[in-house]
Amino acid sequence: MKRTKTTIPEQDVARVFRLHGVRLTPQRLSIWQELSRQRTHPGAEEVYTAVRRRLPTVSLDTVYRALHLFSSLGLIEPIGSDRQRARFDTDMSPHHHFICERCGAIHDVGSAVEDQLKIPPTLACCGRVERVQIEFRGVCKGCAKAESEPHEIENE
Repeated sequence: MKRTKTTIPEQDVARVFRLHGVRLTPQRLSIWQELSRQRTHPGAEEVYTAVRRRLPTVSLDTVYRALHLFSSLGLIEPIGSDRQRARFDTDMSPHHHFICERCGAIHDVGSAVEDQLKIPPTLACCGRVERVQIEFRGVCKGCAKAESEPHEIENE
């Protein structure tokens, strides 16, 4: 199912910052604008590289701190496990992700599967489930195609 990205508008981001008593600095605003422009799920390094073109004095540490701040304010969603390089998603609408185990590509997946998912009663010991996000992992079409294509054998 094809999805459209629903990123939180910039004026709403400014309102969230005001509500939490946090300053929306030029660096944070530039980082948010770059995240909003992305149609992928960029990591901190990709955001840093893009923002640095406009703000040469921005540091990678500033980008990391801003991304973690955005996440704590509910503006973005970190994707992937702690063992992986963190990637971020500005689309806060209910959706899931397909992650390619070969190339690392992340694709948004629209699905109402969370409405059909029965929450196990054993989760009650952990706390209250407030949302469900599923990661499907496998091999994307591009990698699968590359794997199936015959490779030339080089002569020694």
